[in-house]
Amino acid sequence: MSETQTTAPVKNTRTLIGRVVSDKRAKTVTVLVERRAAHELYGKIVARSRKYHAHDENGEYKMGDLVEIAEGRPISKTKSWVVTRLIEKAKLV
Repeated sequence: MSETQTTAPVKNTRTLIGRVVSDKRAKTVTVLVERRAAHELYGKIVARSRKYHAHDENGEYKMGDLVEIAEGRPISKTKSWVVTRLIEKAKLV
């Protein structure tokens, strides 16, 4: 009844979803991640945002794309995130 399955241990890496706001650097995109949080004193829901530099090996993600990024090892001084997948392509204006 018991079958032995050899699966690799799953790493608990942080993943975030955000929009690409810059793709000007080589192999790097800047991703804006927005979250909604309650204000500490007043309790009002306010939008908080932060930009992350993420590694894009093939340069396939463009400005306006919605992507998922995952935390990894430090790649450079400011870059320790890697783009894992494309969620939504940018809309043409």
